[in-house]
Amino acid sequence: MELKRVLTVAGSDSSGGAGIQTDLKTISALGAYGMSVITALTAQNTLGVQGIHEIPADFVAAQFDSVVDDIGVDAVKTGMLANSEIIKTVADKLKEYGIVKVVVDPVMVAKSGAPLLAPEAWETLIRELLPLALVLTPNIPEAEELSGIAVSSEAQMKEAARKINALGVRHVLVKGGHLMGQATDVLFDGRDFHVFSSERVKTSDTHGTGCTYASAIATGLAQGLSVYDAVHNAKKFLTLAVRHSLRLGGGQGPTNPMAHLLRESDRWRCFTALRDAVARLEEEGCGNIIPEVQSNLGYALPRSFGKEDVAAFPGRIIRVGTGVRPVEAPAFGASSHIAKIILTAMKYDGTYRSAMNIRYSAEAIDACMELGFHVESFDRSCEPPEVKLREGSSLEWGTDTVLARGAGMPDIIFDRGDVGKEPMIRVIGRSPDDVAEKVIRISRKLKER
Repeated sequence: MELKRVLTVAGSDSSGGAGIQTDLKTISALGAYGMSVITALTAQNTLGVQGIHEIPADFVAAQFDSVVDDIGVDAVKTGMLANSEIIKTVADKLKEYGIVKVVVDPVMVAKSGAPLLAPEAWETLIRELLPLALVLTPNIPEAEELSGIAVSSEAQMKEAARKINALGVRHVLVKGGHLMGQATDVLFDGRDFHVFSSERVKTSDTHGTGCTYASAIATGLAQGLSVYDAVHNAKKFLTLAVRHSLRLGGGQGPTNPMAHLLRESDRWRCFTALRDAVARLEEEGCGNIIPEVQSNLGYALPRSFGKEDVAAFPGRIIRVGTGVRPVEAPAFGASSHIAKIILTAMKYDGTYRSAMNIRYSAEAIDACMELGFHVESFDRSCEPPEVKLREGSSLEWGTDTVLARGAGMPDIIFDRGDVGKEPMIRVIGRSPDDVAEKVIRISRKLKER
C-alpha cells in the first residue's frame, strides 16, 4: 500500500506523553508517515504543565509551507493551537492547500487543568477552524463549552453533538471518557448517530488519550477509510493503548501507542510457543492423556481481556494411536472453553497465561500428587443453576471457585464431571512450554503404572 502522509499541527509535550510526540508515535504505529508543525513548546511532565512558549504565527506558517510544498499531505490532525493568531494561520493554510481530511482535536485544557487555549481564542476556533473540520473530537468538558449544555449521559452527548454540528462541523465525535460506565463515544454525521463502546480500562495513566485518538482517526482517513471506519479502528487502537498505558513519573502516566506494534509481536510469540509445545507433546507420544472430547492448549496475550486474545488450536488436539497431533495451526479465538480457564486464572495472577485440558482418572490425579503438583478441584454438582444455564460458563465458575480460596495458583484443577459432563483435568502454567512439561511428566508417570 502506498505510504500515506499525515501532518500533526500541535504543541510539543516535553514528557513525550501527548502532543506531537504521541501523535507521531500513533501515525507511525498505524503505518503512515508522520510530519509536524509545532505550535507551542511546553515544559510538562506527568504532574502537570510548568510552562508554555508559543511559536510565532509566521513560523507556524513557514513550517506548514515547508512540509506541504515538498512532501505533501493526505490528512491533517490539529491539537493545541494556543492562540487566535495561530488558529487563523492554520485555517488559512488548510484553505490555501485545499486540505479536506482534517481532524480537529479542540484542545482547550490539559488533563491537569492547565489552560492550553486562551479563552479569547475559543471564538476564533469556532469561526475559523470548525467549519474546515471533517471530524471534530471534543471530550465532555469541550463539548459542554462548544454546545452550551451540560453533558452527563449518552442522550446529552447526542444533543451536544447535534448543536456542535450546527456550527458547521461535518462529523462530531463526542468522547465519553469523563463519564462513568463503559467508555462510550458518540459520532454524529449530521443525520445519524453512531455509538462506539469499549470496556473502561481501570487506570489513571491516560495522558495523551485525546491526541492518540485524533491522530489514529486522521491516519485512517489518510489511508482511505470512511469516517465511520476510521473512528471504529481508532477506538480499538486507543483501547489497546490505554490497556497498555505506562506507569511513568509521579502523576498521570501516558497511554502507549506502540502497544499496537508490540501486540503483533506478542501474537507471533504466542503462535511460536504453542507450536513448539505441541511438537514436544507429539514427540513424547502423549496420546494416553487425551480425553474423549479431545484436548486443547491455549496461550493468552499479556493483559488479555477476551477470548480473541487467547490463541488455541481450531479442531483441538486429537489422539492418533498412541500419539497426538493438532488438527490445525493455532489461531486466536479458536477455543472459548480454554480461554475462559486462562482468562479467569489471569484475573488472579497475570503471569499464568496457558492451560490445557487432559483426561481425568483417579490414577492421573494420583500421578499428579506423586509428582508434587499443587492439585485443586471443584464439584460441578455445586454449580449454581444460573451458571449451568449459560453455555460455557461452568469452566469459568469452576476455575474461579478454586482460585477464590486463596491457596495460590494450582498446577492442576480437576472435576469429576456431572450429568452429561465428562470429568476433566486442567493443567495450568505460565507458558505452553510450562504446561507441556507438566503434561509430559503426567503422561510418563501413567505409562509407568
